[in-house]
Amino acid sequence: MTLTSFGPANRIQRSAETHPLTWRLRDDGEAVWLDEYQAKNGYAAARKAFADMAGDDIVQTVKDSGLKGRGGAGFPTGVKWGLMPKDESINIRYLLCNADEMEPNTWKDRMLMEQLPHLLIEGMLISARALKTYRGYIFLRGEYTTAAKHLNRAVEEAKAAGLLGKNILGSGFDFELFVHTGAGRYICGEETALINSLEGRRANPRSKPPFPAAVGVWGKPTCVNNVETLCNVPAIIADGVDWYKSLARDGSEDMGTKLMGFSGKVKNPGLWELPFGITGRELFEDYAGGMRDGYTLKCWQPGGAGTGFLLPEHLDAQMYAGGIAKVGTRMGTGLAMAVDDSVNMVSLLRNMEEFFSRESCGFCTPCRDGLPWSVKLLRAIENGEGQAGDIETLLGLVGFLGPGKTFCAHAPGAVEPLGSAIKYFRPEFEAGIAPTSAVVPPLAKPIVVGA
Repeated sequence: MTLTSFGPANRIQRSAETHPLTWRLRDDGEAVWLDEYQAKNGYAAARKAFADMAGDDIVQTVKDSGLKGRGGAGFPTGVKWGLMPKDESINIRYLLCNADEMEPNTWKDRMLMEQLPHLLIEGMLISARALKTYRGYIFLRGEYTTAAKHLNRAVEEAKAAGLLGKNILGSGFDFELFVHTGAGRYICGEETALINSLEGRRANPRSKPPFPAAVGVWGKPTCVNNVETLCNVPAIIADGVDWYKSLARDGSEDMGTKLMGFSGKVKNPGLWELPFGITGRELFEDYAGGMRDGYTLKCWQPGGAGTGFLLPEHLDAQMYAGGIAKVGTRMGTGLAMAVDDSVNMVSLLRNMEEFFSRESCGFCTPCRDGLPWSVKLLRAIENGEGQAGDIETLLGLVGFLGPGKTFCAHAPGAVEPLGSAIKYFRPEFEAGIAPTSAVVPPLAKPIVVGA
């Protein structure tokens, strides 16, 4: 998988003015270690934050920048930071980096951790200063072995340079940072399940409230942020709010840049740092190069397996949360997948729902029982053994497992692509209904997806 420049065909070079996340990347793909990172202005933002800014000033700057979470939910980062207690007597607080990147078709955080580990460490250091957290953990997907090796080396380099540990930069502020590899569960991407796993418990989501800012890891105030989110912090502190906001395209309600990508049978699958507000068509045609010869775009997902399918005519939507919402789904992680005309949607959805069913924590009934039910029905339809009423039952499950119906967001994300696939490609599902099947009462009154 490649990471190309801001412009098509590498004609425009990455720069600090336009590419706050990726301008320091090496052309050979090797990691940028401490000496090179500092030569490229690394840790200058941290020095500025420690020397010239109080913690509340850092929080306000991040809030004013409009930075939102980059893990998929898109919650305003500064608002989340503002939920941490102001009481100075609470001297045990934690900062957790959610690096459990297990969303199918998403690999953006992996690139940052493998090639720019010090950017994440600097982002966490500034964030820790703002939130008065004395200890941080990078909760890393267990399969990311190279990222683990690179992060641990970068942590040791930062310690040796006095950038982690006791009395950082002579400020009297202490911050320890640890890399913790998870056991390989998709549900750990949910922040409270991540906290439970870090504590050595079963990775079940927790009831909220209380929220982690009040009662988090080991019962103490805790802030959880995504890798890419934290990596935005140094540039915001170094170059300011107005500059950061100016990076986004006109019309975008989201600020800054975003790591976006395209996979599938496109000519140039890859990952690029692009301004919020770029259109899906630019991403697909100018960067991914369109479909390979002999293939036609059938549909696409804008941001990981948990987002709904869109049609080719939706490519003109702007790539930001509100822009994608206008065409009926979510921005998600911003890494799109092209589905070509050779793919049967029933088979694709059966494969997806098998993954989501397997990764359910099993805590709540709708998710634990509903997702395996959808797999059973899809498998029957895939084999031409579906019964009359099965499609209506699947649509009923889409409704019963939707937002607000389950303990966490796992099931709603799992059924969103299912509902959109039936909406746009219902004949492919109907083709799997056996012609002599008996009429089976549907689960519920059919739900019209996207109505």
